[in-house]
Order: sequence, then structure tokens, then C-alpha cells
Amino acid sequence: MDTDAQLSERDRSPAPEQGPEQGSRSACFSGRPSSGTEGSEQAEPAERTKRGAQPPEEPKELTGLQDQCVRPQEAAPRRQPSRLRRFGSWLGGGASALWHRPVLLLAACLAFALLLSAFVVQPFLIPSSSMENTLRVGDRVLVNKLAYRFGGPPRRGDVIVFDGTGSFLQSEPSENPVTGLIRGAGAALGLAEPAATDYIKRVIGVGGDRVTCCDKRGRIKVNGEPVDESYLFPGDAPSSDTFDIVVPEGKLWVMGDHRGRSRDSRDHLGEPGGGTVPVDKVIGRADWIAWPVGHWTALHRPRVFDRIPGAAGSHG
Repeated sequence: MDTDAQLSERDRSPAPEQGPEQGSRSACFSGRPSSGTEGSEQAEPAERTKRGAQPPEEPKELTGLQDQCVRPQEAAPRRQPSRLRRFGSWLGGGASALWHRPVLLLAACLAFALLLSAFVVQPFLIPSSSMENTLRVGDRVLVNKLAYRFGGPPRRGDVIVFDGTGSFLQSEPSENPVTGLIRGAGAALGLAEPAATDYIKRVIGVGGDRVTCCDKRGRIKVNGEPVDESYLFPGDAPSSDTFDIVVPEGKLWVMGDHRGRSRDSRDHLGEPGGGTVPVDKVIGRADWIAWPVGHWTALHRPRVFDRIPGAAGSHG
């Protein structure tokens, strides 16, 4: 049987060390750190009580560990994605957004421009020199498509764009459908030459007018009134061909400003329609030169046509 001295010496001996993992597991499952068998843990406090000795206090770090112990499924923290994976996810989503937004914006702008060109204002690329010096090759004019829907029919002196099918061309030229679609979209935006059936000329006579060439000074006369055409290309005569025509109702007599380079109503006198253009074939009125910047200007109706007397049934 142990003596009191031996018991006292055993009480003062340090407990065996425990690893951090062993200690934490013991604390979580038993509620206090384990230092031996369960029987010895129960026996030592009883012997200390007999001797009047106080049980040693539990270490503070282990006490705190007991308070933190939770159920196993709750103790496992939720795994966060790595920084590299989060960056890759953000980069992929950001790139997709950056890719789709400009494409959608471009598509919306293109659709808006095409609708505007189809119903309100169309850019028109000047393909030839037939309207020099008023309009030069490469100029872009803005064609007002609402001018004659709400402002009455075309008037003398207007610069118009029209479809020449049936008047200047008896049949529409064939074209590859895909090429025609691409060219049509480019022409609608003023980026490509217009269709071969589209023309731009100046109105000289309207329905009911008698247009003749020429008087003794070489001037064209409309309803017997000579027209001083200051807009003609320098050095050009009003016409090298003589003609005398009464414009049918609903038709227009049109000519280019560069008479020496223009194929206009004069060149189609012997064809169906007699060279006149149906009013319902008019696409719109050219009101502005939009490009290049150095040619910016509005296209006004010459005042010389204000003196022309109206013929029966005319709208001039």
C-alpha cells in the first residue's frame, strides 16, 4: 500500500503529453481532455478528496476548445472555390458579356439605320458625273422620302431620285440574289453604289407642261418661258438635241445638270413613255449634300422656275 509520501510524489508528477489532434478529439467527444483510462480519471479525484487536495484546473485552451466543439457535419467548413477558379469564372462571364453587348448594339444601330433609310431619309451615293457641278462623283446626298408624301408632288427644279424601270430601263437587269442583298444594304447606308435602276436628275417639266428646245439663244423653254439655267456645268449648252414635248399627267421630264454627260429624258424619246418618268416611281427629293464635309450644303430649288407660268393641269 502506498505511503502518503508516495501519493504526494505521484500527484506532483506531470501528466503525459498529448498531441493537438488527440487532445482536440478527446475534448470534442468526452467534453474534457483525456489523460488515461476512464477508471483512473474517476479514481484520482476520489483519492484527492480523501487527502483534502483540490483537483487541478483544466487548461484554458482546452476549455475553450470544448465550447467550440460542434457536431461533425457542422464542424466541416463549406469549401470555397479557389481564387484561380473564381477568376476564370469571372473572366469567362465578363468576356461573354463584353462580346455580346457590342454585337447587340451594332445590330440595333444597323436595324435602326436601315429602317430610317427605308422610310425617312436615305443616303445616296452619286455614281456618275451627270449632275456636275451640282453633285460630284462620290458625294453622298440625303434623299428626303417624306417630301412628296406630305408636301405635294414634285415641282420644277427639284433634284429627285427615282426608279427608272419602265422609263429609262425597259427591264430590270438580273443580279445574284446574295450579291443584290449585300449591295442593297450597302446602298441603303450610302456605302455602295445604288442599283442600276436608280437615277438622280433635275425636274424640268411636270404633268401638262410643254418643254421645247431651244429658243434663238439656245435656252430651253417651259410653257413658252425661257429658263436661264445657271446650275449647268460650265461650257455646256442646254441641249444638243431639239425636242418639243407635252408632259403627260402624272409624269415628269427630267434632265441632268451636266448635259454633255447625262443620259436623261432626251435619250428615251422614242421608247415607251417618251422619256418621261412616272411620279409614283420617285423615291424622294435630294435635299442635302452630307459628304464629303467640304461639300456640305442644302440643295435649293432654283428661283428661275418661279417665273414659269402654269399649264393646264400642271403642278409647278
